[in-house]
Amino acid sequence: MSDLLPHEKGFHVSWDQIHRDSRALAWRLDGHGPDNGAWKAVVAITRGGMAPAMIVARELDIRMVDTISVKSYHHQDQGEAQVLNEPDAGMMGDGTGVLVVDDLVDSGKTLELVRQKYPKAHFATVYAKPKGRPQVDTFITEVSQDTWIFFPWDMAMQYVKPYRGSD
Repeated sequence: MSDLLPHEKGFHVSWDQIHRDSRALAWRLDGHGPDNGAWKAVVAITRGGMAPAMIVARELDIRMVDTISVKSYHHQDQGEAQVLNEPDAGMMGDGTGVLVVDDLVDSGKTLELVRQKYPKAHFATVYAKPKGRPQVDTFITEVSQDTWIFFPWDMAMQYVKPYRGSD
């Protein structure tokens, strides 16, 4: 039996790693948009999707970038997803040609909410957990449902005690 708390089964992602994985996501999406392979816009789900969306937009030369603000977490506790702010309705339409990007799909509740608003958008995440996979069209890395992903924007450098021993 493990003495680790659920959030301590961690997958630590560095800035370099999120950059590499976001570029890999862009490469996977390249040429798959509905307009001769191009995408008309990237919409980041705030806040976690902002860095990956910026990298995807740069790599795919997409100049129309916007955000949709969805709150579903309070620290490490997930609650009911709610839209706080959304992009221009005229640009979004039903989502055709729009890439919606997030860092992670966990339970899928956030993407489900956004997909209801923009059913024809393409949903892409850098990381995916099994429960949320049905809500994402494209992702790079799958992690187990009980793994907590520590993103670089949530981290601070500090000493960590070894799992075993005291040296």
